[in-house]
Amino acid sequence: MKIGAGLACRSYFASALPSLNSGAAVVRCSASASYPSTTSVPTYTSTGLSPNFTFLSVLLSCNPLDHISFIRDVAVANPPERLRCLLNMLQARGETIVPPGAKEGLIPLVIPLSESFSGALTSLLRWPTSPPGMEMPVVEVRKHGVWYLAKSVDQCIHRMLAEEDARGIQEKRLWDAAADLGRELYNKGDLLSSGIADLDTYLLKKVGLFPDVIERKVSRHLQREDHVSALVTGEFYTRNHFLGFGRPFVFNAEILLKVGRKPEAKDAARGALKLPWWTLGCRYQEVAEIAQWEDEQIEYIKEKVTEEGKKEDLKKGKSPEQVALDEAAFLLDLASIDGSWDEVVDRVAECYMEAGLSDVAKFVKYNW
Repeated sequence: MKIGAGLACRSYFASALPSLNSGAAVVRCSASASYPSTTSVPTYTSTGLSPNFTFLSVLLSCNPLDHISFIRDVAVANPPERLRCLLNMLQARGETIVPPGAKEGLIPLVIPLSESFSGALTSLLRWPTSPPGMEMPVVEVRKHGVWYLAKSVDQCIHRMLAEEDARGIQEKRLWDAAADLGRELYNKGDLLSSGIADLDTYLLKKVGLFPDVIERKVSRHLQREDHVSALVTGEFYTRNHFLGFGRPFVFNAEILLKVGRKPEAKDAARGALKLPWWTLGCRYQEVAEIAQWEDEQIEYIKEKVTEEGKKEDLKKGKSPEQVALDEAAFLLDLASIDGSWDEVVDRVAECYMEAGLSDVAKFVKYNW
């Protein structure tokens, strides 16, 4: 495969929600979208800092409206209807609520929600552009990017309640935090009444598709040496269930490698690297090794963001707006290699401004 091939499709990519079709149009989120009512929803109070909190030495108490108004006014997106419910539940399980604008050191496309005692940061992902009606995915922020948790706030709540029910713990804090809005998605006992004995199977059939659940399913097939089922499930994982995320292709490459299909694993890894590198779910170098690339792909991307590289794209007929979007995408890819997000955030914001996405530019640059 030629170095740089497939980069047209990463125009996500225009730093946006991707389409694997070259030249796909970029659709901007409407800033005039109506917002759901946030009345009659339970509130929460901050419980203080966790031992591993790393954003601020002193954190003021957060009001639930901080996240809602931030999403509406700064991220210029539609606040999820049950966001307060999720925040209540995250706090009920012992996590610290994080100010939505505390983005220093993070990939600038996320809106922080809470931090666990282990340091895991649950956030919303605000794609620079996305199809109308698409909800913001719930992700876990990692040094090199993000890990997909759920396609929406509702799906995240639904899973949390099902898992709590499966544990059979009598503690009521999470159920009380979910309140009526949570019970619209799941009631205690739904798992038992479904007749499905396995929690992972219940989640896949009744709640939705989750990367970690699918990967566990594949791993169990491999443990039983059922390579056919493992390969079929790995292929299913890559079928556009997680739009814009490279992780399914990375995992599929790893499975192919484990069963001795090295050429196919190489192709799958190279396919993963056509997607945003910060969605791989691991370090870039791990995927590049399977793809049998050294530093040539990195050097190619670095060349694309030079003035000479951008001029060459303009000569090829790309619009200035598309070139700016491509540059933003490439800069985020490069920053994901070592997690140097703060070094590129200003230029990424400028790129979105040049592309006519002033709302996205202000959101990307915002740091409370």
